[in-house]
Amino acid sequence: MASSIFFYDLETSGLNPREARIMQIAGQRTTLELEPIGEPVNILIKLTPEIVPDPDAIMVTGITPQSTLADGVTEAEFLKIFYEEIATSGTIFAGYNTIRFDDEFMRFLNYRNFYDAYEWQWKDDRSRWDLLDVVRMTRALRPDGIEWPFSPDGKPTNRLELLTAVNKLDHANAHDALSDVNATISVAKLIQTKQSKLFEYLLSMRDKKKVAALVEAGEPFVYTSGKYPSEVEKTTITVLLAKHPKKQGALVFDLRHDPEEFLSLTPKELVSRWVYTRDENAPARLPVKTLQYNRCPAVAPLGVLDDASQKRVKIDMKTIAAHHAKLKAHPELATHVLEAVALMDRQQQAALVAHEQQVDGQLYDDFISDADKNMMRAVRAANPDELESYSQNLKDQRLKALLPLYKARNYPQNLTPDEREAWEKFCAQRLVGGGQQSHLAKFFSRLQALSLQHGITQKQQYLLEELRLYGESIMPAEADEL
Repeated sequence: MASSIFFYDLETSGLNPREARIMQIAGQRTTLELEPIGEPVNILIKLTPEIVPDPDAIMVTGITPQSTLADGVTEAEFLKIFYEEIATSGTIFAGYNTIRFDDEFMRFLNYRNFYDAYEWQWKDDRSRWDLLDVVRMTRALRPDGIEWPFSPDGKPTNRLELLTAVNKLDHANAHDALSDVNATISVAKLIQTKQSKLFEYLLSMRDKKKVAALVEAGEPFVYTSGKYPSEVEKTTITVLLAKHPKKQGALVFDLRHDPEEFLSLTPKELVSRWVYTRDENAPARLPVKTLQYNRCPAVAPLGVLDDASQKRVKIDMKTIAAHHAKLKAHPELATHVLEAVALMDRQQQAALVAHEQQVDGQLYDDFISDADKNMMRAVRAANPDELESYSQNLKDQRLKALLPLYKARNYPQNLTPDEREAWEKFCAQRLVGGGQQSHLAKFFSRLQALSLQHGITQKQQYLLEELRLYGESIMPAEADEL
């Protein structure tokens, strides 16, 4: 049973959780009534020398690699703190766009460091939630009592720093993790105060079983998602087309759209209409979306749509009913869409085979066996000098490959001369492999481009210089020509 909410935010070295790293994590635990419990968490995590940060990310966060090395902890040290002090029983992990971004970084962090990538978010009555879709649905359905921001082009926007600004909520340092956490809690309090029924309903709908029950009832329902246009407040009415063949979720059809033009298309043609394109002259995109039950989607029964909401999100219920009737009359569309999903899955697998993956990014290749999970616990408890001996007992080839990396990243002082040589070769390949297309080459090229931008501030100049010095400090000796 849920007992508290841990609002958290990450600042990272880039956007890809398979390659980039967490540099800062901040959080604040609250009661279910959003009252703070205990002191805030604010921890830097050391960047390891094979990782080249994205200069654009550092220009936003202001966190230099040097600061993480001076004041941070290793990933293994952080995870020990995380499981002893943060991931307590009954914790709801929440934030602003955490499910699509921060949670992914947390999964890969756990995987790299011999923890189960998923247990932190469900075991011992833990769960997760995301305030971004709560904000979106509140704006669409129950906006009264809250000021809503717009971007310069006049389109609705739900960016956290703009939402706090128009509602006069404290958010002095946007993109500082702890400041963003406090801002998220303030927005949550605002919605809880002004629209308590919707807030409590969406908090309860973090339960994937409740989401599945609503979706699989087979009746149209309200769905708010970032995939839908801002002009309709990110909200539409969808209906179950078919259960997803692999994921915990469903394929849903957007009933704003007439299914007629898709009925005669082959699965291959449906694939081409499913893929996003910026071409304004392209034919209409297939209005089908994957709804994943375990991602806390903002879904609600049609009863929440009052007359004002229908007008706000530009819904005509007669049109919706007509499209639904046509969809029910043509069940073959669902069959063709499922065949299209299988086609896309095969294409994706072929692409992964064609591009060799680093072991750090192979979390989703397969689930880890119970036997290996037992060995992972032993690895975490082992003396660093004895880690190599555990390799023979690991069955999963990914874990075998991760073991020397785990030691080098977390216990570099314990490396033997041979291990240090292997680690340095690994870092050199990661940094300069590919010549002028290498990570370091692209890093220095981007630094140069940023330094030539007009109107660069003194702080930005400082950050660029720090990044240049860091890049030079991790450059392999044989790569001085970069």
